[in-house]
Amino acid sequence: MAAIQISTSISSTSSSFLGQAGFNSRSSMVSPSLKSLPNCKCVATAPAPPSETIAYKTKVPRNSNMAKLQAGYLFPEIARRRSAHLLKYPDAQVISLGIGDTTEPIPEVITSAMAMRSHSLSTLEGYSGYGAEQGDKKLRAAIASTFYGDLGIDEADIFVSDGAKCDISRLQLLFGSNATVAVQDPSYPVKGISRIPLTFVHTCTVMATKEEKAYVDSSVIMGQTGLYQKDIEKFGKIEYMRCTPENGFFPDLSTISRTDVIFFCSPNNPTGSTASREQLTQLVQFARDNGSIIVFDSAYAMYISDDSPRSIFEIPGAKEVAMEVSSFSKYAGFTGVRLGWTAIPKELLYSDGFPIAKDFNRIVCTCFNGASNVVQAGGLACLSADGLEAMRSVVGYYRENTKIIVDTFTSLGFKVYGGKNAPYVWVHFPGRSSWDVFAEILEKTHIVTTPGSGFGPAGDGFIRVSAFGHRENVIEASRRFKQLYK
Repeated sequence: MAAIQISTSISSTSSSFLGQAGFNSRSSMVSPSLKSLPNCKCVATAPAPPSETIAYKTKVPRNSNMAKLQAGYLFPEIARRRSAHLLKYPDAQVISLGIGDTTEPIPEVITSAMAMRSHSLSTLEGYSGYGAEQGDKKLRAAIASTFYGDLGIDEADIFVSDGAKCDISRLQLLFGSNATVAVQDPSYPVKGISRIPLTFVHTCTVMATKEEKAYVDSSVIMGQTGLYQKDIEKFGKIEYMRCTPENGFFPDLSTISRTDVIFFCSPNNPTGSTASREQLTQLVQFARDNGSIIVFDSAYAMYISDDSPRSIFEIPGAKEVAMEVSSFSKYAGFTGVRLGWTAIPKELLYSDGFPIAKDFNRIVCTCFNGASNVVQAGGLACLSADGLEAMRSVVGYYRENTKIIVDTFTSLGFKVYGGKNAPYVWVHFPGRSSWDVFAEILEKTHIVTTPGSGFGPAGDGFIRVSAFGHRENVIEASRRFKQLYK
């Protein structure tokens, strides 16, 4: 069998640095040649022994909820097709605009702080062992003041983590197996996509974007869902909130059943859409009317260039019904470094009046020893004056890539969504299968995109184009797209 590994490499009033629309790209970016940018690595592994040769097995039954999980077909299938394409065209310079992993170097002001902290651990004066599970006190205070300012979120409300994806899964422990959940459709990730051709029979291990959120799969593992229904491509007992161009990528809440938990990502992956203040006000009121909890994913907030809310806590009444998860991954290039946070207001209470933050603190102290002290030093550097400017430059670079992609497809007459406030461009190919479009683009341009149907039924007919890439790759991809669709 083959193991395929894909690898590449908030408030409008209080967070003015996030609200700046004019970002400047970095003048000295590291830009390796196209041939030096492998995006997919195939690693041979020993085949699993046939079942009939198993000599011993325990008497412990498998978790039945794990058995519900569908194979993660999206990125393994993309990897398989890419590998097959390279066998067919071994000299092709394949450009990957499909995986949402950062490509540009971490700014030196940040890495130098991590290097200094790392070196200090070799001295008696600088050594430290276990830290606070909730995170370094100075970093928690810096996150609160930088991203939440006067929104009523303080240091004690911040839990520093090893990334938003990990926090999403840990948060599920708060709710238990009887909780009901709602997710956006399309959203990331949705597993078991039946539209993918069943020609792929190898077992694959895929490492795609590590901030791919575990909304659905963590709910399945917790036992909150029913079985996967292949005919409608959905899990039972999950409320799928359809978000399409027709409804402005915001669900019609009058059609949504009450759930305990609402996962909501804005700016959204994959559509690149951003909820307006009016829409988030509706969402908060919906949660208050139903006594629900919003888990708000703001991992792309720094990409917002207009007056759209950068934090759910900008909305009056949100602190009683929402928590927020975020990350340094797409701001500072920390996809491999790993650092994020969750903000849980003191006002957020269970039905019996017990503070949810206290339970999450217990979970963190039980399941986690805290983020790396070296990485947290990098986080503090990110939030220094020089670090903030450096992150603006990183974000600005990807936003310029996004503009190139948006302008390219717009000039070719396509309906293009997203891109303004997010590093993802959602391109509509009406009447066509997402996988057919993906195949056409790969075959004729040697460009890897992501089929929209991989994010849920509402994504069919779309492709997602990521702006995470070196500038020369994005410009070359633009040229190829124009040649194909002129």
